[in-house]
Order: sequence, then structure tokens, then C-alpha cells
Amino acid sequence: MDNNIRPAKIEDTSRIAEMEIFNYRLSFYHLFLDDWFYFDELRVIPMAKKYADNLAGVYVYDDGAVKGFVKVDGKEIKKLFVEPVLQSKGIGKKLLNYVVQNHNADFLWAFEKNERAIAFYERNGFHITKERKLEDGSDTYYLVKMRKNGG
Repeated sequence: MDNNIRPAKIEDTSRIAEMEIFNYRLSFYHLFLDDWFYFDELRVIPMAKKYADNLAGVYVYDDGAVKGFVKVDGKEIKKLFVEPVLQSKGIGKKLLNYVVQNHNADFLWAFEKNERAIAFYERNGFHITKERKLEDGSDTYYLVKMRKNGG
């Protein structure tokens, strides 16, 4: 078990929101080009308040600074984000392994066009299933279900 992973606390919520928003902008803005959503709707303070109201299933990687987080609901991995400047340093893998091992998490939904995320999950024992669904409000960007190998 990684001693740097712990349940999220109220004081972590602004960092969690900041990481999620920055990752959304870097990963998805170029796909949707929706200025209103990415620069008006997505704001740190309102998102931090939403997390403060419900931190169930949220775990952070904290080695003196909160550098990543994962949210799990039952067996589903709902979110996994690492500070963009710290990606490819093993933090995401540690968070993923934590929820797989400690919460029996074995599936998630990923954007089909998010090749970097899909490659990350495949390197860590997940595979794309045949299940697909539309992202809310879109008729072109599909979510693909990924399941843990053997799951």
C-alpha cells in the first residue's frame, strides 16, 4: 500500500478542483472548443464547494503536496487526475492501483478520442469493451467502457 494515498479532506478540495479543471482544459478543450463551458462554467470555487459537500470515495496522493486524486463509486473509477506538470511520474498508476486493490474497482468510462488516457489504462491492465455511450449533449464524442483484465 502507498502511504502517500489517503482519503481527501475538506482542505484538499480547492487543489482537487484545480487539478480537475486544468486537466479538462488540456485534454478536452481542443475536442469541443466550448469557451463558455471550459472558461466560465468550470471554476475552482464552485467545484471545490461541490467536492466539500461530498468527499465520499475521493482519495488524494499527498507526499507533502496534493499531486493527484481519484474518485471511486462502488467498482467504478469515476475520476483520476494528476497535476499536469507531474504526469508520467507514476502518481496516476499508484492511485489507480490503490482503488483496484482496496476498493475492487474494475471499470471506468473514457473518451474514445482521449488516446493518452486509454493508453495509460491499457498499460495498467484495462481493456476497451464493446460498450459505448454518447457524452451528454454530444452526438459525436463517445465514451468507451474500459474494464480491468479478468474483471
